Amino acid sequence: MHANIGAFPDDAATIAQPREWLISIPYLLLRAATAGGALATGFVQTFVFARVLAPERFSVFIVVGAIGYTLWLADLGLANILFLNLRGPFLAGGKNEEAARQATAVIVFYAALAMAASCLCFAAALALPSSTLRGAVELALFLLYITLNLAWTSLRSISIAIDQFLFYERLELVRRIVNIATMLAMLGGLSLTLFMIAANVLWGLVFAAAVVKLIARGALVRRLRGLWPALLSFFRSNRHAIARSATGALSGAFNVTFPYYVVPLWFGLGEAPIILEVTFRIFRGTCVIFAAICDLAVPGQTRALAARDSGRLVKTTLLVAALCCVPAAIACALLIFAGAPLFAFLLRSAATVPHAIVPILVALLLTSVLQIVSEALLQYTGFFRSLAYNGAAVAMAMLLVTALAIAARLDLVGFLAAYAAVYAVGAVCLAIAAVRGPVRASAAPRADRRAC
Repeated sequence: MHANIGAFPDDAATIAQPREWLISIPYLLLRAATAGGALATGFVQTFVFARVLAPERFSVFIVVGAIGYTLWLADLGLANILFLNLRGPFLAGGKNEEAARQATAVIVFYAALAMAASCLCFAAALALPSSTLRGAVELALFLLYITLNLAWTSLRSISIAIDQFLFYERLELVRRIVNIATMLAMLGGLSLTLFMIAANVLWGLVFAAAVVKLIARGALVRRLRGLWPALLSFFRSNRHAIARSATGALSGAFNVTFPYYVVPLWFGLGEAPIILEVTFRIFRGTCVIFAAICDLAVPGQTRALAARDSGRLVKTTLLVAALCCVPAAIACALLIFAGAPLFAFLLRSAATVPHAIVPILVALLLTSVLQIVSEALLQYTGFFRSLAYNGAAVAMAMLLVTALAIAARLDLVGFLAAYAAVYAVGAVCLAIAAVRGPVRASAAPRADRRAC
């Protein structure tokens, strides 16, 4: 059942009806470049850190990064709701000042959370007996670098809601290129501290540019006064949608991050977390590419749902699924035929990745196509309840399987195989939910729409 579908205008005549199923070719190229940049950033970070840090220090950064990813749990799926609140008025040709004020409050909240987490990380790292001031600063800045993604991805949802995706992707491309260049500079002598400072200064610059653009377009507001009441109003007025969206978002983030805690506790620091990191770098990196491809269909899918055009919704979704299969096939072929040299190139002597990891990664990549395509369709059409049920069920299954794996004394490969099996079942269930949700709703009579 869908509580938020009414966020889209009911009058199809008020909606622009472009024939394109996907966003423009310039956006396609830009999004491909930024998605590739995200994948490259992960590989370059692993490549560089494996060479400039000792294995144990590298594994500490992996754990701190996992803490940063866990803080993404604070997202609560709010970006999805901001998208719906801004998208509906935009499609109808108007603006919603209250939604813009609430969007600004959420962005400020996320940025403040990232800075608070960084300060706590600094204090905790400095309190350790073996810590140094410089080491604590590096860890704190690294956590800030990770957690600022919370606010940045929300700005992305806001940009897509008002069709300002090209501007956002240009900023993202610049950020990725500069980050990769400064990471590689560490191989030439740039200190880790200077890299962290530069990366966070860059965050400030791209945030400023994006905020100025969105204020000019009416998606954010200039005045910061009164943002706390706006944030509380946002939570009150969207409490039911937030409860469902938060459940889905929390479960999804948990399912991706919990291995980063299980593996160090179970197998210790050193080689095992590094193997997990490079495995999940490939997994998450390809998921970013799949999500980028799905972004191309968001305007077409939301317009099709608002116009009650089920044929267009299905064709657009199948098209992006087919497009996702292209990089998936390339990645799988690379892993099957050149996996060992790739892992050796990335990690050098930091760790040796078992060959049995390859088929597990292939299974994860193939099922993630189904997962990401279904998730994107449910998310951007507001079917948060389906996401919540699926995410919670998969999280419980992950915990159960992990407990059984520990009891059976499985090695790291066995644990990852069990993880992949649960993930695959969850992806199939999510695809069924997408068919029963937005696809069915787009074919229902208009009078029945709010009851879907």
